[in-house]
Amino acid sequence: MDVAVETPVRWDGNRIARKAKAYVALTKPRVLELLLVTTAPVMILAQNGLPSLWLVLATLIGGSLSAGSASAFNCYIDRDIDRLMKRTQNRPLVTGALSDREALVFAWVIGVASILWLGFTTNWLAAGLSLLAILVYVFVYTIWLKRRTEQNIIWGGLAGCFPVVIGWAAVTGSLTWAPIILFAVIFLWTPPHYWPLSMKYRDEYQNASVPMLAVVRGRTVVGLQVILYAWATVACSLLLIPVANMGILYVSVAAGAGAWFIYESHRLYGRAIRHDDDAKPMRVFHSSITYLTLVFLAVGIDPLLPF
Repeated sequence: MDVAVETPVRWDGNRIARKAKAYVALTKPRVLELLLVTTAPVMILAQNGLPSLWLVLATLIGGSLSAGSASAFNCYIDRDIDRLMKRTQNRPLVTGALSDREALVFAWVIGVASILWLGFTTNWLAAGLSLLAILVYVFVYTIWLKRRTEQNIIWGGLAGCFPVVIGWAAVTGSLTWAPIILFAVIFLWTPPHYWPLSMKYRDEYQNASVPMLAVVRGRTVVGLQVILYAWATVACSLLLIPVANMGILYVSVAAGAGAWFIYESHRLYGRAIRHDDDAKPMRVFHSSITYLTLVFLAVGIDPLLPF
């Protein structure tokens, strides 16, 4: 009589590590950097000093889960587009590192977890704003606007503005004009940040039938729009000075970094109207990141200074 021998289950550490890496990639970690750059400084401004470390960590954890959920839903919905674009060919649903079902379940789990976490560790206003951010990114941007209009980035960028109001609400339990102004700064900043990227990858967006502004209108129009939004972003950032009684550090950084951001925007437009084959749109893309980082660092440091 044969005796059945059970095959022992082997611990495949490499496979688990690959899965974990794929799940992290699904959250678009580069996007999470915006959360870290904007949330903590706004919490310091709201507190007019240093809030408790636990509150900051709880807010960042909840916000990261929320942003990661929105990104995971985006990857699931846009998996057909991602397969057509070289820029997104390494995303987990394109490579097969994760199945569609795994990605969708993951998006739902961390999305629900983010709302409950923020509700119980901070307050339900912050949790509600986090839920609204997910809904805007998934339904307004990804499902409704992205494939239908060249204005997709303008209104889709609303989701990236929510970390500032979530951070403020976590500290105060309410909203005032200061976080609304910073919300508007990120809203106005998003188009001149993202449109240069769309210039660089114009052919890929065109191949995927995504009507980015660079595809529909061309790079001259993009260059002009970048200038207009850069000026509007800087002007809006200066409104915070009287509203939140900002000091000399913020004034200097907002004005100086803003002037540099505007200068880079004008350089891009100059190259575009000259039909320069090497317009270098990524200079503005990277400059915009540096600009926003400097401004929000100033937002967080300024309240801590004695003058």
